[in-house]
Amino acid sequence: MRIVFLGTPDFAVESLKAIVDNGYNVVGVITAADKPAGRGMHLQQSPVKKFAVENNIKVLQPEKLRDPAFIEELRSLQADLQIVIAFRMLPEVIWNMPALGTINLHASLLPDYRGAAPINWAIINGEKESGVSTFFLKHEIDTGDILLKANCQISPATTAGELHDQLMKIGAKLTVDSLKKIEAGDTNGTPQREGSLKIAPKIFKTHCFIDWDQTGENIINLIRGMNPYPAAYTIIEEKQVKVFEAYFEPNPNNLLEVGQLFTDHKTFLKVKCKDGFIGLSDLQIESKKRMNIADFLRGFKLPE
Repeated sequence: MRIVFLGTPDFAVESLKAIVDNGYNVVGVITAADKPAGRGMHLQQSPVKKFAVENNIKVLQPEKLRDPAFIEELRSLQADLQIVIAFRMLPEVIWNMPALGTINLHASLLPDYRGAAPINWAIINGEKESGVSTFFLKHEIDTGDILLKANCQISPATTAGELHDQLMKIGAKLTVDSLKKIEAGDTNGTPQREGSLKIAPKIFKTHCFIDWDQTGENIINLIRGMNPYPAAYTIIEEKQVKVFEAYFEPNPNNLLEVGQLFTDHKTFLKVKCKDGFIGLSDLQIESKKRMNIADFLRGFKLPE
């Protein structure tokens, strides 16, 4: 099979590497355009582009996916199959081009958690299990017939970053297994069920704000689900403070008001929540580096 791969971040690289390592014929890679980054604002290549260049794979970086010149160049690659992982939405002229269609790897057990941020929302919602799914693209986002699924467990301490890395590895294997299935002539997918489903919309800053009037479990899940990015945050002494790690101490009968701080000014800082205290462990004040709670209290003077 002649394969074209579409993707951008590290999550996609793991699968691309697995495809190449298993001897599949990747004739082209579509990825995001180089973007300025860092202090010097130098142009940075996407992780997928870096891998493709290192492995002598043709790279296309269209600004607009409907650009006739790009579509013609893509058509000239004569792909039998396209694989999309962590890329942007594709117009039908792109995903419907190969004879075998286009498959996508999604970081959830579809049909639940369709959308842009399935890893974050699975943890925010306190799920005990997640996984990856491969499916054929069609018009409606994340709704195509499922080829294969693979699951993994989520522990009470798992962060979004840790689940990302787990699913990245599981997803690479599932992508190769899906290719083997298609290569063997089995392109039959299982239609997704419809009805009441859990969703995974794009994360905005409003989602990251910690509501201390929630239960301790819900707050810890939010902090885990936003770690390391974009990070849950609160406001302390008029400063935005990101919270990366915390712990919960049940104490529903305490008389402090929700949101009130409790500290010894040296080793701990706790915030009253609906049913106890959230102890803050790993923080970052806006424009400063991350620090543990002792360092935070040493440099951030709270009122007595």
